Amino acid sequence: MRLLLDLGNTRLKWALVDDGVWAARGAVAWEEDVSSALAKTWRAHATSPRVLGASVVDAAREAQIERLVAEVFAQPVEWVRTSAEAGGVRIAYAEPQRLGVDRFLAMVAAHATGPSSYVLAGIGTALTLDALTGDGRHLGGLIAPGPLLMQQSLFGATARIKPYQPGAIRDIADNTADAVVSGCWQANAALIERFAANVARQSGDSPRLLLDGGDAETLLPLLGIPAELAPDSVLRGLNVYATAHPPQPSP
Repeated sequence: MRLLLDLGNTRLKWALVDDGVWAARGAVAWEEDVSSALAKTWRAHATSPRVLGASVVDAAREAQIERLVAEVFAQPVEWVRTSAEAGGVRIAYAEPQRLGVDRFLAMVAAHATGPSSYVLAGIGTALTLDALTGDGRHLGGLIAPGPLLMQQSLFGATARIKPYQPGAIRDIADNTADAVVSGCWQANAALIERFAANVARQSGDSPRLLLDGGDAETLLPLLGIPAELAPDSVLRGLNVYATAHPPQPSP
């Protein structure tokens, strides 16, 4: 049994995997009482799993989760960090540790699904983009504010752009609320399309475009190119990583 943990900027996602079967999964936002919510849920699963985690949050929250896992399961957390190569994926960065582990594991998950080239888009607090060849070579990527963070940045930097009502996503907006929301979402969609086109042109290939993240489902219909949802990519990448890196025997 494995307990997989994805500590993202907004929430923690988890899954229990038993012999390849996803037995249970869930998510909790950091603004909630994380320890209480997870302890209650996890105690319903009488098990002693191997625990693997991926984190883009601070050390304090990692330590909080380590204490909780030790309390509930009496197990340590194996934190997976970005490495130069894993699961057949070879990272483009000269300093691999500077690539977010969420992006790294999403590529590991994609490569494990079959021999194809990919463009991976993570749409959350940030928009992350990565290009991966069919043989597992990471070409590089881009990072930009996600649609909601882009809106917050605009509101914080301007005096008069303060919508009086929630906006809706439209092709052409006739009021400020819709204009702000539409502009930020359309900007993310346009960057994804441009990145995918640049990758296709430079590689001479037609990569599959995979979307993940909390806002992926909303962004998908805004794209003018074929794309697929690939949810839980970090958790799936952790599972692939765990299989390729079995636990070391105790000395």
